Amino acid sequence: MTIREFIDCQDESIRPRLNAIYDTIRAVIPEAEERLSWGMPTFWKDHNIIHFSPAKNHIGLYPGSEAVAFFAPRLTEYKTSKGAIRLPNDRGLPLELIAEIARWCWETNRR
Repeated sequence: MTIREFIDCQDESIRPRLNAIYDTIRAVIPEAEERLSWGMPTFWKDHNIIHFSPAKNHIGLYPGSEAVAFFAPRLTEYKTSKGAIRLPNDRGLPLELIAEIARWCWETNRR
């Protein structure tokens, strides 16, 4: 299953948000392979670079604990945990920040 197919299987109400995240990440790291890993859309290069996945009230962005720590000053509006950022479904998506995080993950974590 491709990432687009995964998104197409999700609830219609969340698809535009998932597509926006997908398009944003894909635009900044087009070199990354796309796959599903752990049941989540994943951008990959020799290992997982960044994932995202819908949940009941948010979309989880999973850039890893180093990225969450690095971007912590800019993530104060969001619930975070080790390696995860919760993007609430009732708020706009911070697409510019998502792009920066994805690019940082690509440049920092590729081997």
